[in-house]
Amino acid sequence: MSQPHVTLLHRLEYAGFLLVAFVFRTLPVEAASGLSGWIWRHVAPRIRRHKRAVANLRAAFPDKSEAECEALARDMWEGLGRVFGEAFQLERIAAQGRVVIDPASVALLPADRRLVAAAPHQANWELGAAALRACGGVGGGIYQTLKNPLVDAYVRGLRASLYPGGLWPKKEEAARLALRHVRNGGVLTTMADLRDATGILTPFFGRPAPTSPFPALAARLTGAPLFAAAIVREPGVRFRVSLTEIPVPRTNDRDADVAAATAALHAAFEASIRQRPEQWMWVHRRWG
Repeated sequence: MSQPHVTLLHRLEYAGFLLVAFVFRTLPVEAASGLSGWIWRHVAPRIRRHKRAVANLRAAFPDKSEAECEALARDMWEGLGRVFGEAFQLERIAAQGRVVIDPASVALLPADRRLVAAAPHQANWELGAAALRACGGVGGGIYQTLKNPLVDAYVRGLRASLYPGGLWPKKEEAARLALRHVRNGGVLTTMADLRDATGILTPFFGRPAPTSPFPALAARLTGAPLFAAAIVREPGVRFRVSLTEIPVPRTNDRDADVAAATAALHAAFEASIRQRPEQWMWVHRRWG
């Protein structure tokens, strides 16, 4: 595999990134999360994407006032800021017991821990993998590479320990590697709530949304159970993870089976997001 070309601009960006990383890795967990959240709450509403977040909230919750949607959007930005600050301390957060999984959810897990777990970008979504790892699952995941190859390698290193089964860039071979990982007894953890222009239209907050069928397809092809993971941020940089098993039909019509499971998966996502709407990433161009 050829190495990505590194430019002078990449190196300058990386130098600035390392300075930010040093600050947030040096601070205590609570301070790093709080500082980053405060910065994002006060800066992010000034950017163009803030209007998109408010518009998405207005469409999803037509009963809420403009002021309520604005307040939820600002709370969302603080949450995303906290995710950024916590990204430099993922292993520390996991090691300090700040991530727990509901006992009832643990009881749902198959004995061999072979499963597909899909989650939305909610609370700090990376830490769902930490909860499954603590339960004995060998997680593997697919990630979107960053444009700067130096920053990408650094960020991948921050996340790698949460995915002992492998962390694969979103390229042609990623799906094959992920399916092999599940067939070999691993856990596939994947984010499944982003817009996929080549996906299938799935109902989400009352509107059709282009959606990746891959989590449902992976479960259908491997015979592994499919779970929707809900990750909730609690006070004190603590997180609670719960799982809902999603039925995966296995009829003679594979496409219909996958579409049905994908719709059920997103219905579970929507139910958990409605409980804590400020913890989901409304800024994404989810509906087109």
